[in-house]
Amino acid sequence: MRRLRKGAGKAVQALAGLILLVLGLCGFFALPASYATYPVVPPKEGAPRWVRGAFHVHTTRSDGRGSPLAVARAAKAAGLDFVLLTDHNDFTPPAPTWVDGVLLVPGVEISTSAGHLIAFGMERPLEGMQRWMPAGDAVHAVHAAGGTTVLAHPVQRHNPWTDSESASQAKGFELYSADTFFRHAMRNPMSRLLPAVGAYLANPMHGVMVLVAPEPEPGERFMELAREQPQLAFCAHDAHGLPSYESVFRSLAMYLPPAQVPAPLPSDAKAAAALVTGALRGGGALCSFRALGEPEGFALEGVDPERREARVGDVLSVRLPGIPDVDTVRVEVWGEGRLGQDGTSVELTGPGVVRVEVWVKGPGRFFGSEWRPWIVPSPVRVLPRGPGI
Repeated sequence: MRRLRKGAGKAVQALAGLILLVLGLCGFFALPASYATYPVVPPKEGAPRWVRGAFHVHTTRSDGRGSPLAVARAAKAAGLDFVLLTDHNDFTPPAPTWVDGVLLVPGVEISTSAGHLIAFGMERPLEGMQRWMPAGDAVHAVHAAGGTTVLAHPVQRHNPWTDSESASQAKGFELYSADTFFRHAMRNPMSRLLPAVGAYLANPMHGVMVLVAPEPEPGERFMELAREQPQLAFCAHDAHGLPSYESVFRSLAMYLPPAQVPAPLPSDAKAAAALVTGALRGGGALCSFRALGEPEGFALEGVDPERREARVGDVLSVRLPGIPDVDTVRVEVWGEGRLGQDGTSVELTGPGVVRVEVWVKGPGRFFGSEWRPWIVPSPVRVLPRGPGI
């Protein structure tokens, strides 16, 4: 009995020591977080306002921590105009509605045999739906209902997308996913998770941004699919309420071009939802990690705005928003394009697809800094030179 008590006492001491160590490490990262300042890029006055919202959000209708009302209130506090709700296998979601000044747009995250699929913008009811149905059947059913399909967190160890044929049929791809960032941090507790938790205690926005650590696999897979057919790039909140809805909503958002969706949105919820979903599926929407700065004023010039196409030999021009500092902002290019010496022009070098993003050097995990994605538009298809060119 004494041995058992002695062993239990040592176990309690070890556990207490571990807890104190974790708390100490969290405090170590909380201190610099209190000095992290956002936005990194100050806004420039006069740019037209883009309607902004959250994409891929869960509520108590599935595994989220907050009710639709709580989500709407968090979105309002974060300055968002809409939230696309995507509760798991919610095949009969409610109609679009305004809640506390925020438009709640219905969608669904479908569990298929090959992974999870986001569906939104359905014009007719989904038919023949069930959990873990064949992936191709799910994609076809959504398209038959007039909806748009997006591969949810398609390249991650937990619920990746595993079917190549249906992947090429989907219209969009979650290029950056808060859920994927979090799971990456879970696999790297000392270098990512503890710094994020510590930072979150002092500065929730910085805590979320510490998690933003892109890996190459999603981008590589996305480019493969985009070469097969046009693809839409999405940044997904995949918000469940932990971290808080508001802190995640303040960190990133999907932005809709003012030429397609002028602010404010119509008071009629159905009409407003049609504008939102039409812009999201049209390719002109972009993602911004808004903690780093608002994207109003950004443009990728030299692209056919409706088809998102250009030709080999064309030069695209990146118009940066806000008041950027050349030492903290850079343009990244993947695919069939080459960045010019001026740092903002992109020469198209061959047929295929080009992906252009703007990255910012933001506050790091401690007192340093890290490069992170800031503005993420959908890629551009590069066509061969036309006759006589």
